[in-house]
Amino acid sequence: MKTAISIPDDIFSAAENFAHQSHLSRSALFTRALVEFLSRRRNEGVTERLNKLYDKEDSHLNPALSKMQASAISKERW
Repeated sequence: MKTAISIPDDIFSAAENFAHQSHLSRSALFTRALVEFLSRRRNEGVTERLNKLYDKEDSHLNPALSKMQASAISKERW
């Protein structure tokens, strides 16, 4: 798909230089940059949603359950 975007001249020049030095087309560089940007932000908001959930729900472990879990762990010297 073709698209037109506006970016600052200095960013465009830096991208052109990087693409040339990396033997990439401008399209390949912008595609890679967008893929990386989107993948890094794929899970954005998950922590916020979990925090909201645990603000409403009790997140403390039942003391009896905690004791059973601790006793199930083998005793090892560290």
